[in-house]
Amino acid sequence: MNFNLNIMVITESRTVKILDTTLRDGEQTPGVSLTPEQKLQIARQLDILGVDIIEAGTAIISEGEQRAIKSIARAGLRAEISSFARLLRGDIDAAIDCDVDTVNLVAPVSDDHIKKKLKIDRETLRRMTMDAAEYVKEHGLKVEISAEDASRADMAFLKSLFTELSDAGVVDRLCFCDTVGVLYPERTKEIFSALSDLSTPISAHCHNDFGLATANSIAAVLAGAQVVHVTVNGMGERAGNASLEEVVTALDLLYGVKSGIVKEKLYETSRLVRNVTKMPVAPNKPLMGDNAFTHESGMHVHGTLADTSLYEPMDPGLIGRKRRFAFGKHTGRASVKMALEEMGITADDSGMEKILSRVKELGDKGKLVTDSDFQAIVDDILHIERKERIKLLDLSVVSGKNVYPTASIRLEIDGEDKVEAGVGVGPVDAALNALRKAMSGSEMNDLRLEEYHVDAITGGTDALVNVVVKMSRGDRTITASGVSEDIVLASMHAMIKGINRLYS
Repeated sequence: MNFNLNIMVITESRTVKILDTTLRDGEQTPGVSLTPEQKLQIARQLDILGVDIIEAGTAIISEGEQRAIKSIARAGLRAEISSFARLLRGDIDAAIDCDVDTVNLVAPVSDDHIKKKLKIDRETLRRMTMDAAEYVKEHGLKVEISAEDASRADMAFLKSLFTELSDAGVVDRLCFCDTVGVLYPERTKEIFSALSDLSTPISAHCHNDFGLATANSIAAVLAGAQVVHVTVNGMGERAGNASLEEVVTALDLLYGVKSGIVKEKLYETSRLVRNVTKMPVAPNKPLMGDNAFTHESGMHVHGTLADTSLYEPMDPGLIGRKRRFAFGKHTGRASVKMALEEMGITADDSGMEKILSRVKELGDKGKLVTDSDFQAIVDDILHIERKERIKLLDLSVVSGKNVYPTASIRLEIDGEDKVEAGVGVGPVDAALNALRKAMSGSEMNDLRLEEYHVDAITGGTDALVNVVVKMSRGDRTITASGVSEDIVLASMHAMIKGINRLYS
């Protein structure tokens, strides 16, 4: 399908380098803490993605952080590996000892940061920055200076500092940091245009406090920035950083500015990071959210089936995604017809109308119509007998103050009884681990639990809970739900529904 994006090409051969700071700034997301093994796993994926520079962490933080950075630096990756450091010998030595290619020196440049945080004056900061950069250079490493809180600094002072560092030949990149996300595109353009006459490449590091990180990053690149700092899924402190996926895709498809990123690997990378960090992505997040290429409205589905460009700005396959059609009160005949075709089922007009009516009825009640719900509706109306490959026969859970949560489960898998036990951080986790163990010897062991969500349907201590899971196998993803007064049983019902749907 031809997508007409009206691309505005800035220059015929304009490119930008990508510095990914998921492992440093991204890990500063509240609630995120990565092991050395997890950081190496993400770094390998970033390298496959085509990231030019990986900021692996801050070496001075801990011994574990140093192990992580060393393992990444020694992994033979194509990307340049960087460590973040303050203007202190101890920080710099820790980074050097990790065998990195680059030390990213953070220099607070706003007067508030200089006076209130460092408790020094501008000239002292100037000397400290120059000394630190020269020290790194003496050890044969590259230097990037990150001007912290640059967007609230005196621009004349900042420009003079950047010019002095550039003229001295002690830096490889100079980074303008919008540390608290107060820039806006027009101001960003002015600033980076003014810095574009420096002989040293300029980087842009934008935060998303006002939701403008992507826009500001793009504005910076268009005004001359040669490197842009990003994180996968826009992770980072407070409202996060500029999103790698958004910045790269928008620059390429809307402005004709290329990078070395393999766009088809973007969704794969996003999913890996969200799974490792346990940080979910909002359904309506651009490009990577579940709803980004999902259609429910009958009018939109009909139009999309006729010509995908009518209601999609781009082919989802360009970033490793597939379009999806959801069910609800806005569903039309086109969605039902297509879903039945995918299931290998034919229905006459009467059957189609009954299925559609049942789906809309559930939607009108405010219920999420999952993929397993749709299959159940179809089976009921069309009188389809479907063999369930897995059945829950028995489940018991033990949990307490001084007891490891333990679950025992008895299943019927393809007609054979399976009994297993599992432990976990809680009763639900224990039950799911027992389920996974019971399935490990069958072909049904390649599924992934992508999301797990719980809602209380009624109030009180005996409230009904609705558990919704999203599961995938290969490139196929489905949703399923389970309802019970017992959250463990609701979870198991949802999982087993989903498993039967995936492996039917």
